[in-house]
Amino acid sequence: MDLMKLIVDVPDFPRPGVMFKDITRLLAHPAAYAEAIERMAAAIAPSRPALIAGIEARGFIFGAAVAQRLGAGFVPLRKPGKLPGATHGIDYALEYGEDRIELRAGTLPAGARVAVVDDVLATGGTLAAAVGLLVAAGAVVEDAAVLLELGFLDGRARLPGSLRLHALLHVD
Repeated sequence: MDLMKLIVDVPDFPRPGVMFKDITRLLAHPAAYAEAIERMAAAIAPSRPALIAGIEARGFIFGAAVAQRLGAGFVPLRKPGKLPGATHGIDYALEYGEDRIELRAGTLPAGARVAVVDDVLATGGTLAAAVGLLVAAGAVVEDAAVLLELGFLDGRARLPGSLRLHALLHVD
């Protein structure tokens, strides 16, 4: 199945000059969504992660399903103020601004094997921050899976060299 045919370009969103890749049609297509989950799970399965970390918000859509498929737990990486109690956090730059993600303190056992799942790799800021946050919390992160990589933004260059990135789709 050609998953790329279900991704729609939306110009000037969320601000002028940005070409947003809308995955809504892919998510609404049961066979396409199932194929994306299966392919992501197959890509990261060899490293046997105990946990899958999904980045808010669309990383939750893929990450929770991948975790269930692999029999792993799911860890949400949230925006500020969304988690109760003490958190660990990291600030990072986006293609069109700045943001922060947080992890609830005490969520990860020391040395936990964690894979990160998100929807799109653009500039690499969000995924690099997620990996950094998890490693700082004591996790071992070897793999990440994304639905779509925007290669022209060279996000891979911001990721740790040891991270295996699995992108189902690629746009140059």
